[in-house]
Formats: sequence, structure tokens, C-alpha cells
Amino acid sequence: MKSFLQLNTIFVSILIESIPFILIGVFISGIIQMFVTEEMVKKWVPKNKVLAVLYSALIGVLFPACECGIVPITRRLVTKGVPLHAAIPFMLTGPVVNPIVLFSTYIAFGSNFKMVIYRAVFAYIVAVMVGFILSIQYKDEQLRNQEVIHASPSRTLKEKWMGTLEHTVEEFFTSGKYLIIGAFIASAMQTYVKTSTLLAIGHGKMTASLVMMALAFVLSLCSEADAFIASSFQNTFSFGALAAFLVYGPMLDIKNTLMLLQSFKTRFVLVLIAYITLFVFIGSLLI
Repeated sequence: MKSFLQLNTIFVSILIESIPFILIGVFISGIIQMFVTEEMVKKWVPKNKVLAVLYSALIGVLFPACECGIVPITRRLVTKGVPLHAAIPFMLTGPVVNPIVLFSTYIAFGSNFKMVIYRAVFAYIVAVMVGFILSIQYKDEQLRNQEVIHASPSRTLKEKWMGTLEHTVEEFFTSGKYLIIGAFIASAMQTYVKTSTLLAIGHGKMTASLVMMALAFVLSLCSEADAFIASSFQNTFSFGALAAFLVYGPMLDIKNTLMLLQSFKTRFVLVLIAYITLFVFIGSLLI
């Protein structure tokens, strides 16, 4: 009974923490659908692949969305014609380099800029590396639903706002069910998989990074709050392992993995997971 109550508490807390950002994400997605035309997208994304990757990985600074809220935005951008090598770096850096997350990291680590800088630069490098590989490997959009919906410039402003609200509600319920499933799995693992078991095997530099990455995936914390958890491990794990936790979690956790699987082809998501895991792991060892 006690473990069930703990599971229920964690489950509810994850939902309360995540739902506001999901709402922000699907609302922005609706605005993109109704107000952003394919012509605008073509002007926004540099034609040069290298510039597109470097540029898109930076604009996450402007989007205060967490890892689950940014998935619907990314999917909508792809349907509008943003290439994968631009959309995915934006998706990976958005939950890490936005001002809210960086400020919370600054506060959590005792008003010290060191982790803030390492976190932002580390995430940017990983996103850029992934973007470069995707630009070579994939030529199409890899969406699970291949339908591309075009904006209608002839609609009135009122019709566009009504359409935005309709898309927001529709996408919230579509994404929400995966958030609920992910939150339940994450809360069950937090309840029944002891953190002490993971900590016991995290003594070496390599194993420490792997343990912290696994912990980030399992805990499924919102990126606005994960720095406070990471800071509690400062006397247990290396700086590189803590950085891995703070970069890997916002890029991949249980919640947003399920949402990615709902939006993109399974094979593509598995390849994406492999690239992110590899680059974060290698980067943590170099720090």
C-alpha cells in the first residue's frame, strides 16, 4: 500500500510539472499550423545544411519549452517543410539552452556559472553533431503520419485563431495520452527501482556517466527542475557525469521518447536515441 501511494504521488507530480509545458508546446504548434506558411519557413531556414544546423541549434534560446512540450512544436515545423537536420537540433537544445533552464541551473549550483556554461555548450555540440549526421543520412521528413497540412492564407484572423485553438485541443489530447503513459512508467520505475542500486555501480568514470544518463531517462524530470536533483549528487559523481545527466535528460526521457515514437517512424527514433546516447556519453568522458 505504501509503495502504491508513493507511485501515485510521483505520478501526479510528474503530470502537474509537465502539463503546463505541454499546453505551451501544443499552443505554439497550433500557431505555427495556422499562421506560418511554407514560404515563411523557406525564408527562415538557411539553404546551406551546415548553417541550418548551426542556426537551428541556437534558436532554442527563444523557446522556454521542456522536452515534452517541444516535441509537438518540432513535429509541426517538420510538416511545414523544416528539414530534419534543422528541426531535430532545435528540439534537442530548446529544453536545455533556454533562459529559464539556465537560470535554474545557476541557482541550483550555488550561483556558479561553470555548470551553466558546460551544460549549454555540451548540449549545443551534441545537437550539432546529431544534426550533421541526420543531414547526410536522411533526405525525407521521417514522420509517422506522412500527411502535410498547408496553412490557408485566405482565412480571416478570427478563423485562424479558432483554428489554432482547435489544433491545440486536438494535439493536447493526442500528446497527452503518451505523457500519461510515460509518467506512469517513470513513476513505477522510481518507486520499484531503487536509486541506491544505480549508485552502487556508478563508481568508475564510465559507469558514473552511464548511471546518471540512465537516472535522467528514468526520472523524466522537467528540464526546469532537474538541476536541483543533479546538484544533490555533487559529492557522489564526477562533474562530467552530472553534465551528462543535465544534457541527456532534457533530450531523452521516458515521456518524450513515447511522444517521439508517436510523431516519427520507430526506426528513426531508435537511430536518434543511439546518436544522442553515444555523443552524450563520449562528451561526458571528455569533460
